[in-house]
Amino acid sequence: MEFFRNTSIDFLGKKWYFLAFSLIFSVAGLISMGVRHHKTGDWVPLGIDFRGGTLVYVKFADKPKEGEIRAALDKGGLHNANFQTYGPASANEMVIRLDEKDTNEADISRGKDSIIAALETSPVAGKKNINNSDRIGMAAVRAELAERDPLHVASTEYDAQARKVMDVRDTVNHGILRSMDDLQGQVPGPVLDALKQGFYTANYGIRQSDIVGPQVGDQLKQQARLAVGFSLLGMLVYLWFRFELIYGVAAVVAVFHDTLITVGAFSLTNQEITLTVIAAILTLVGYSMNDTIVVFDRIRENVKLLRRESLADIVNRSINQTLSRTILTSGLTFLTVLSLFLFGGEVLRGFSFALVVGIVIGTYSSIAVAAPMLVAYQDWRRSGAAVPAPAAGKGSAKA
Repeated sequence: MEFFRNTSIDFLGKKWYFLAFSLIFSVAGLISMGVRHHKTGDWVPLGIDFRGGTLVYVKFADKPKEGEIRAALDKGGLHNANFQTYGPASANEMVIRLDEKDTNEADISRGKDSIIAALETSPVAGKKNINNSDRIGMAAVRAELAERDPLHVASTEYDAQARKVMDVRDTVNHGILRSMDDLQGQVPGPVLDALKQGFYTANYGIRQSDIVGPQVGDQLKQQARLAVGFSLLGMLVYLWFRFELIYGVAAVVAVFHDTLITVGAFSLTNQEITLTVIAAILTLVGYSMNDTIVVFDRIRENVKLLRRESLADIVNRSINQTLSRTILTSGLTFLTVLSLFLFGGEVLRGFSFALVVGIVIGTYSSIAVAAPMLVAYQDWRRSGAAVPAPAAGKGSAKA
């Protein structure tokens, strides 16, 4: 299947437009990272995986009032805590972040407890907040019912009752019970009375919490740098042996260009870089390199077949010959990751955003950055002495 036949687009004739495009977005990302580093000490917004600390995801019964939340956190001694809403506005969800860079693991666990204690404005002595889904699940509800035994049955019989309670809280009421009476009619009266003796409903619920020690965060940060660096080095060596050194350099420069713009996009949009984002960046490194190798293979074949033509004409012809394949594969991949970005939810937001940006920039760089570098290299060498075009390489593969 082909979208285009016999195209003759002069891609190299537009190289200055491509250069301007790349410079604008690369410089914008670098400026954003520089400003951020001056303010926070980090070049990019780092997730909890790399910073170390505590993240608590909270769902409120009503729209959260940031002023009241800040006052509660300050009252609890959490003056440096940060928070922001996430997800759709109707979800009333917020993530509260507590950085713990110079403490041990035990201190970080207490940091999570401090966040919960600060939000608990009206606790009920001897009872637990049933909306705290991070701690109160089906097992906790079943254990409470089994201990009080309101139906005078075997403890295993309370599994079904606990399951109904969780279904009402998490599915019907989307994670928040406004009152224990929300369970009226869903469970027998004696069960509801027993639940009221052990639980109460606060105006918030803890959905999830993430805790990472500062030492672990530093190790992950270093390992992420090494993963990206070694992947680029390995690809350079591979292309050096498969083609020649200039091909490897051009491909690695193009991939570095892709990575820089993608990371810059995270800085510009103030989205955190987490371990899943690093996985996405490594994925797009491989994807972009694959696109580049397809174009290089066609250039190598045409260099051997069209010896009388200039390298610029050969590169243009090769890009046009692989254009249909590039649009087809990249277009379908882009639609997939775009769907993931739009409908994948908050957990996959960073991962899918990196892939959306990376697929577009990776496809662009194979055409507008990597291939033109071969011609620029030849022109640079010919400015000193006449030399042949870059070698055809050792093997041959077709797109």
